[in-house]
Amino acid sequence: MKTKFREITGKAQDVILRYPMVLVMGLLSSIGAIFILDSKYDKEILFTYSKFTICCCLGISLMFALKILSQRIGKRLLLELLGTAFLIGFFFILPQKEGDFNEVHGFIIAITLLLSHLLVSFGAFLGKNGALNFWQYNKNLFVNIFLTAVFTGVLTGGVELAILAVDKLFDFNFNDNLYADTFYVLAIFGSCFIFLLFNETGLNYLEKYGTYPVILKFFTQFVLIPLLFIYLMILYLYSFKIIINWELPRGWVSYLILAYSMVGILALLLVYPLKEEKAKSWVKVFSQLFYYTIIPLLVLLFTAIFTRILEYGYTEPRYFVFLLALWLLSVVAYFVFNKKASIKFIPISLFAFGAFSLIFPYLNAFSVAKRSQKNELITLLDKNKLLVNSKIDFQQKISDTIVDEIANKFEFLAKRKEKDFLLDLVDPKTQKSLADDFKKPYYNILLNNSLRNAFTNMYKTSADSKTERLVLDSETKIIDIRGYQYLINFNSYSQESKNINGDIFQIDTQSEVNNEKAIKIVLNSKETVDFSPAMNKLFESNTGNTETVKLKEISMESDLGKYHIKIVFPNISRDKTPYNKQKNTFYDNAALLIKEK
Repeated sequence: MKTKFREITGKAQDVILRYPMVLVMGLLSSIGAIFILDSKYDKEILFTYSKFTICCCLGISLMFALKILSQRIGKRLLLELLGTAFLIGFFFILPQKEGDFNEVHGFIIAITLLLSHLLVSFGAFLGKNGALNFWQYNKNLFVNIFLTAVFTGVLTGGVELAILAVDKLFDFNFNDNLYADTFYVLAIFGSCFIFLLFNETGLNYLEKYGTYPVILKFFTQFVLIPLLFIYLMILYLYSFKIIINWELPRGWVSYLILAYSMVGILALLLVYPLKEEKAKSWVKVFSQLFYYTIIPLLVLLFTAIFTRILEYGYTEPRYFVFLLALWLLSVVAYFVFNKKASIKFIPISLFAFGAFSLIFPYLNAFSVAKRSQKNELITLLDKNKLLVNSKIDFQQKISDTIVDEIANKFEFLAKRKEKDFLLDLVDPKTQKSLADDFKKPYYNILLNNSLRNAFTNMYKTSADSKTERLVLDSETKIIDIRGYQYLINFNSYSQESKNINGDIFQIDTQSEVNNEKAIKIVLNSKETVDFSPAMNKLFESNTGNTETVKLKEISMESDLGKYHIKIVFPNISRDKTPYNKQKNTFYDNAALLIKEK
């Protein structure tokens, strides 16, 4: 028993000494996730913790890749310093405020995470190392990831159940956060530690030759490759249907072709050592013919992509699909025409295309998307004769579908910080209205609504033409705060959390009740007042109106613990369409008044 214990502690100590930076990143990721869960922080601090956690999670794969690379070329300290500098720089590249975060930053995070994992797969094999060593290394990584998932799942579930048993049997009344905290520590830090235990000494252990796993062989031969043959037949039949009917392919066929190609390439990598063995006949056929089967599908793929791009222009998702198609074309060309092709080309080329999409000047995803949508907007305005002296004529008669297209492009460009370009397209009066929207949180949504409202001669043609909008406007523009001690401003787009004398007031405007956004005030995560019924009653009492209704005051109040609270609205609007069950309620500059009873 002592010998076994010493062996386990010895391996654990060896992992700590061998992979300190990977473990540090795993530990910091767990801590960051725990802080995110803690609701006592306001949204900006939570956003900072979220950025920190994302960077640390990125650091896990990055530091592991650099460690493996250092085992090949040395210079461990230099590589780790460069990796740390990159993570710090990445933290500051992300926006400082939650309101500035949008899908562009989501794409940056996702692609960077992908690149860091790709670096793990080939970083130590950029030289003349054999393809079989490269395959053994990645196969062992794949197996270790699977084993880590199983071990971590069992360990996490077992520990959670043990805590629950102690809590219920001995009446400890643990805080509910303990379960989430335990999960984050074991799922992130624990899984890192277990994965590193499986990797033992690292590169030398991972790339050494081993027998081909029987389960992997069975799965590839009898499950994966036969399914791919079926999938291929479906795609070919669809291609024949397009040719017979002489119609353009549907947009989503691009994703199906890419999915088939990606899974097929994965299958080829899995059966790579079996090419020279007496494997099943369909494995040999698949290995020899796979890239040739993709060639006709590439024609279909590029046709589908360019159909969408020529009609709507580039956006980041369309750019990435197009880039993946180009990468796939390069892989097919490489393996068809190069008799000495190496499987290392696959992750290395994908890494190069991914890095290109993020950092290459002028041709990266974000520059191309912005430039394309600017051109699409100008073309749309010209086509509908809305530009007079390079300004939008809001008095022109125009359909609501065209207005929606214009507003959507304004919203797209607003999220990408093209404020000056957009303001330059409108007259000074509209400029002031839109400029005010840019200063507010969630300005892109406000901007979208303001632009629609600027068109004064719009006729309805779209499916949303039956949209009903009711605006309740308060005649009282000055809020009377006599008798109240505290005031918190909020709107329908934000989540506010404020500390008043040690009590945490959380304003929840994002939860949904019966397909409607609720408005709840929560005190110390325990007591709650839901003002949604009062707001619904207010709108129901004005049913039948679809314009603006003037009210003396729009307010509602209630007791909450030791406090009395009151909400005052300058105005509220609600949209409802027959095609969308959800009722959208909007308000800005609402005030929550608080006083102790």
